[in-house]
Amino acid sequence: MKVILFGASGMVGQGVLRECLLDPEVATVLSIVRSSPGQQHPKLREIVHKDFRDFSSLESELSGFEACFYCLGVSSAGMSEENYRRVTYDITLAAAQTLVKLNPHMTFVFISGAGTDSSERGRIMWARVKGQTENALLRLPFKAAYMFRPAVIVPLHGIKSRTMLYRVPYALLGPILPLLKRLFPKYVTTTEKLGRAMLIAAKRGAPKTILENSDINKL
Repeated sequence: MKVILFGASGMVGQGVLRECLLDPEVATVLSIVRSSPGQQHPKLREIVHKDFRDFSSLESELSGFEACFYCLGVSSAGMSEENYRRVTYDITLAAAQTLVKLNPHMTFVFISGAGTDSSERGRIMWARVKGQTENALLRLPFKAAYMFRPAVIVPLHGIKSRTMLYRVPYALLGPILPLLKRLFPKYVTTTEKLGRAMLIAAKRGAPKTILENSDINKL
């Protein structure tokens, strides 16, 4: 299987990339990045691309892939709705619309979040914008599209969040996160489990298009 990955430098993306590189069924991972993190692996190829609002110049490089794992995202803290929508909705759809044109038989897996508002009318800005993004992706004619809504994600294997807003709580809660996972499996997953679940959805499908944290852990 040939995979395209967005967001490989983030906490979730690092976990997904690790599982892809370990999976014998994954032959190639093409990582689209703004700046190279410098990781090297025989399966991994990077393309540094500056304008994530327009992928037309990359079309010759983006065909022939079976799956896309879209893990690119930002915290909404301190952002206006316009700016958050630009990153969460506009950039995601720019990538997805290019990919579905080139790979109609592709499975597209999007990292969303617990609490996302599918109605698009709720009071919480980030949840509303995530819902708009999910709904737009599900309308595209991919072979399949899955919206993953993890809640608390425990980083494993030395993976760390690049967002300071998340790094501090993870550092404080680190020793008890495994315990929380055992006590509250409905709300806690890991970077490893999330990456493996995304691969399962891409290879064999999933029972529903929107997967909450408990659904992710069951895959």
